[in-house]
Amino acid sequence: EFGRLGLESRTALHFATPLSQVALVPLLDISARMEGPLLKRQRTYHPNAPWLAESLTGDPRTWLGRPLVSVEQLSPQGVRLVLDMADKCKALVECGRGSCEALKGKILAAVFYEASTRTSCSFQAAMMKLGGNVMTVNSNTSSAKKGESLADTIRCLECYCDILVVRHPMVESASDAARVASVPIVNAGDGTGEHPTQALLDLYTMRSELGGSAPEDCTISLVGDLKHGRTIHSLAVLLARSQFDGLQLRYAAPPTLEIPADVRSQIGGLGVKQKQVETLAEAVEGADVVYVTRIQRERFEAPEDYDAVKGSYVLTPEIMQGAKQKMAVMHPLPRLDEISTEVDADPRAAYFRQMRNGMYVRMALLALLLGGELPDE
Repeated sequence: EFGRLGLESRTALHFATPLSQVALVPLLDISARMEGPLLKRQRTYHPNAPWLAESLTGDPRTWLGRPLVSVEQLSPQGVRLVLDMADKCKALVECGRGSCEALKGKILAAVFYEASTRTSCSFQAAMMKLGGNVMTVNSNTSSAKKGESLADTIRCLECYCDILVVRHPMVESASDAARVASVPIVNAGDGTGEHPTQALLDLYTMRSELGGSAPEDCTISLVGDLKHGRTIHSLAVLLARSQFDGLQLRYAAPPTLEIPADVRSQIGGLGVKQKQVETLAEAVEGADVVYVTRIQRERFEAPEDYDAVKGSYVLTPEIMQGAKQKMAVMHPLPRLDEISTEVDADPRAAYFRQMRNGMYVRMALLALLLGGELPDE
């Protein structure tokens, strides 16, 4: 089966991984709030998945048939390839052609065990813009409701599709899925772990908003729930790994929600300057990007713990008066009250443009992973 899919390089890796190392996760009630030590696995950077080392490069051949579960797979040249292809996808959509047939006959399965609007819809739109088809899997009506393991669900669905986009509440679930799959797995969010496609669209947005060689010589402030925010983890590591000169990261978070020590250590090891600030005003002053995230209620076991930190940082027009004239406010969305709706009219508010960029970046990723050729502009 691997040979038919052109994945000979992964065959030995799959068989070299004992089945005992594959996490099989029974999901007895997907609709319920899931807690417990199973969902609190520590980030281990996928030591048991050797094919997830830096392997996605500027050569499109390195992408074909591969999983995308972590930003650690991306070389700096691979990142630039995605961003450049996203530009082509944007031009394709905006020129009025609407769609093409690059992925005609291909099927994407969207498998979401957690709620999603933007990621799910943008992947579906991206696939359809490229001429492919989509099937969605509702975890509340699938066999996962009966306790079917994630691994068995993946083995089932890969019989009917060419690529699986998976969101799951367990850290490293996408890596576990990739370990048993014979089609590409795309990580659409694994609990509090990573969200690599969001990080890529965030980087694309920074380049679009700031122009030039951004985010080189830029100060990027990350604000809010930096502990649970998978978008933060992936973005910060991606920025550090992409070798941008003069990059500085600032962190503004409640003491209980600071960026994980392992993430900060990894970023420091890559030579990126980091600074912790206390107030939102400090985060905004002189920043080229202010990336705001919500406090994630669903990650708290005790309601009183959430109540103690909600509303810690709220970006208002008054605070924006202290920001640079040329900068961007970003947010992965959904938004609660951490950015006042009054900021929406500010031309520096980039979060809705950021949302649209997600489709272009995901079009590029699908084309790369499935070998689709984009038409000339």
